[in-house]
Amino acid sequence: MKYRLKHLVEYGALRFWAGLLRRLPYRCSLAFAWLLAGIAFHLLRFRRRETLRRIREVFGDRYSEREIRRIAWLSLRNIFFTAVDVVRVDRLRPDQIQTYSDTMEVLKSAIAGGSGAIIACPHMGSWELAAAIVGHSGMKMFSVAGKQHNPLFDQFLNQLRERGGNEILMRGDHILRAIIKRLKSGQILAVLPDIRMPTPGLTIRFLGTTANIGPGIALFSRMAGAPIVPIINTRSGWTRIQSRAYPPIRPDPTLDKDADALRMTQAIFVIIEAAIREDPGQWFWYNKRWILDPLDLPHKNT
Repeated sequence: MKYRLKHLVEYGALRFWAGLLRRLPYRCSLAFAWLLAGIAFHLLRFRRRETLRRIREVFGDRYSEREIRRIAWLSLRNIFFTAVDVVRVDRLRPDQIQTYSDTMEVLKSAIAGGSGAIIACPHMGSWELAAAIVGHSGMKMFSVAGKQHNPLFDQFLNQLRERGGNEILMRGDHILRAIIKRLKSGQILAVLPDIRMPTPGLTIRFLGTTANIGPGIALFSRMAGAPIVPIINTRSGWTRIQSRAYPPIRPDPTLDKDADALRMTQAIFVIIEAAIREDPGQWFWYNKRWILDPLDLPHKNT
C-alpha cells in the first residue's frame, strides 16, 4: 500500500510523541499532556466557542461563565490525559487495577451464566482504561472500530489497544455475525454509547432534549442474550480514577424488539446523564458530531 506524504509525517510525529510519553514517568507524561492541553485551550482556542455554547445550552444559568470555562478546560484536559493512558495502556499500575476491582466483580457476575456481556462506557474520565483493565483481568475483550483517514495512524492505535487485551474488529459486511458469535461464546464487547447517529435511529431523552442514538448496542444484547453493563469512569485530580459499574440491563424477550431496544438504550442514557450532571467536567464536550444536534442539521465543525 502506498501512503501519502501527509500520512507518513503524521505517523512519524505520532510515534515520536507516543515513544516519549511511554518512556517518561506517568506524572511527567501527564504534565506534558497538561501543557499541550493548556496551549490548545488558551492559545489555539481549540473548538472552545462551540464547547462553551454546548455547556450553556445544557445547563442554562446553573453555572457562571467562569465555571463554564472550567468545565470546558477540564474536559479538554481529560482528553489529553486519556491520550497518555492510550499509549501506556499495556503498563497498568497496581492502583489502576485495584480501582476497577468492584467493576470486575460486576462483570464476572454478569457473564457467570455463560453468555458474554456488553460494556456501555461513555466518554468520561479515562474511558480507554476500562477496556484495558478488563483485558488484563483475563476476560476476553473486543471492540469495533471504523477506519481512520490515516491508515498508519489507524494501525498504530489499534495495536496499542490490543496490547491492553482489547481485540479490535473493523467494521464491515459480516461484523454483526462476528459480534454475536463472540458474545455468545462469553466474550465482552466494549461500546462508547454517547455518539450521535448520522442516520435515523432511536429518539432518546438526554440532557433536557432528545438525541438520535443507534440501536446497535440493544440489538446486540437481544440477539446474543448478553446483558449490558453501564460503566462510568471519572478522574479525580491527575492520577486517581474511579469506576462505577451499574446493575446489568437485560433484554426482555416479552417485549417487541424495537420497544425493548428503546427501553434498554434509554436506561443507559439515564445513567450517563446523571453522571454528567453530577460532574460535567468529566464528559467529552468536544465531539465534532454534537450528540444533541437534530438529525436534519449538518455537522458542526468548529
